[in-house]
Amino acid sequence: MTQQPTIVLVHGAFAESASWSGVIERLHDHNFQVVALANPLRGLPGDAAYLRDVLAEIDAPVILVGHSYGGMVITAAAAGNAKVTALVYVCAFAPAAGESALELSTRFPGSTLGEALTAYPISQGGNEFAIRSEAFHLQFAADVSQDRAAVMSATQRPVTEIALTTGLPTIIPAWQEIPSWFVYGDADLNIPVALHRFMAHRAGAKATHEVAGASHALSVSQPDAVTASILDAARATTGGAARR
Repeated sequence: MTQQPTIVLVHGAFAESASWSGVIERLHDHNFQVVALANPLRGLPGDAAYLRDVLAEIDAPVILVGHSYGGMVITAAAAGNAKVTALVYVCAFAPAAGESALELSTRFPGSTLGEALTAYPISQGGNEFAIRSEAFHLQFAADVSQDRAAVMSATQRPVTEIALTTGLPTIIPAWQEIPSWFVYGDADLNIPVALHRFMAHRAGAKATHEVAGASHALSVSQPDAVTASILDAARATTGGAARR
């Protein structure tokens, strides 16, 4: 009998692990084991190393799901890891070697994130970014209620500048060796939809789901669509036939 994969969810900048709550509920309905990682958001090499530590303790195949900057982290952490059978990018970056989140986000027009940010210095050096509370609803989660967006704004986890400006350190990105699925909104104001389409095409995605009118906060506003992509990946990779 084929061992069912564990689903590991990795949030991105300006979010936190509870942003996956709706997706987790739906995956539990399908009897999946789920881990929602608390992504440190301190720097790409360290964030990926932390994810690899978590993966090492899971005694099952793994489907990695990344949102936004979390896509950078899963791409780095999954490289060369035979335990990972599929990658699901949820409004997420899917970088090639040397590409950073910041570089990718400016490759195509459409992102308004820069003007919504506030920056402040941190004690270990450099700066940290957060989305200003008055800008959060429109910028990050325009398709959720104002009250829900206010809670999300208050619980957002800031990200360091170095995390967003560090290029993917692995020579071969994980999506070149592991099959991928992409789901994203066409009203994403953080990552332009043209970039989502470009990255999905470049990765040779097994399936792509573009959600009309959906914001960057896809796991919150469209948990059914996100869950559907994860379930597609699970069905396609059961039995270990996923790796290219």
